[in-house]
Amino acid sequence: MEADKKIGLTASELSQIWANYMNASLYNCILTYFNEKVEDEEIGSLINSALKLHQKQLATLTAIFENENHPVPQGFTDADVNPQAPRLYTDGYMLQNVLLLAELGMTAATMAISVSTREDIYSLYSTTHRDYNELHHQAIQVSLTKGIYIRPPSIPKHKEVDFVKKQNFLTGWFGERRPLLAPEITNLYSNIERNQLGVATVTGFSQIAQSKEVRSYLQRGIDIAKKHVNIFSEALEGSDVSVPMGSDSMVTNSSEVSPFSDKLIMFHTTGMIAQGIGAYGFSISTNIRRDIASHYTRLMGEIALYSEDGANIMIENEWLEEPPRMVDRDELAKTTSRKE
Repeated sequence: MEADKKIGLTASELSQIWANYMNASLYNCILTYFNEKVEDEEIGSLINSALKLHQKQLATLTAIFENENHPVPQGFTDADVNPQAPRLYTDGYMLQNVLLLAELGMTAATMAISVSTREDIYSLYSTTHRDYNELHHQAIQVSLTKGIYIRPPSIPKHKEVDFVKKQNFLTGWFGERRPLLAPEITNLYSNIERNQLGVATVTGFSQIAQSKEVRSYLQRGIDIAKKHVNIFSEALEGSDVSVPMGSDSMVTNSSEVSPFSDKLIMFHTTGMIAQGIGAYGFSISTNIRRDIASHYTRLMGEIALYSEDGANIMIENEWLEEPPRMVDRDELAKTTSRKE
């Protein structure tokens, strides 16, 4: 183990650690605020567990950066959160947020494991995955207890195995459309849920953001997410599949004092967009009906452009922290020439 630690981090390992630190510092701020505002004891206990998990991650990741002589990212600090600001979200929203956080955490940890070769890093993300898995299980149990968790739709049992016999199994633009397959239902349903939670998140942000430019950007995101929900809902309803219902009641009417900095708001919003692009890409890979694949491709392009506009706002305000990158050899050569 000690000899293994002397081996430098690969670019893959460093990229995962850096992203993990940024997200852990982000959620450390968000969960600190939630922990201050939550009213329900069971949900509060869950939030406290999530907060301790991210505080532990920050300590571990900071030590890795320092031991490797890499600069510790700035990320997000106490300056980016005001726990004393008025309550912006309901307990139900906070619970759903932690549930999605745990889901995304498991996915990110799995990715990190798959690109890690150094034993200590591999072990770190194996433990991280178990931690998020436990948090996810707890969040589901609390959601079921509170009657908040909405189970995905079921489909009738089949009596026998069947095989595709016609090419029109793939079509969907014209003529009769076949009913949705279980993988297609799964992804449409999940993408609706993520977009609905995104609408609630960004609605709250738009009420308290300080910059007019940021508020305008957030409002545009709300409109885009609602449009995507409508498109995916129509696809489900076309096969008589129930649609998960969103709720505007997850956001309070607070608008005077912001719990979060505009920097944090923009990073979190563009991060949700990146997650959406990944989810749509995965949905395409498991989708067979062409009309639905066309929806995902078109909508993925739309949110990619929206994400770029967000990155430009962050660059203009010097909010976009740069990930570790390769040395620019040409610039290094120019610098050396000037010294000579």
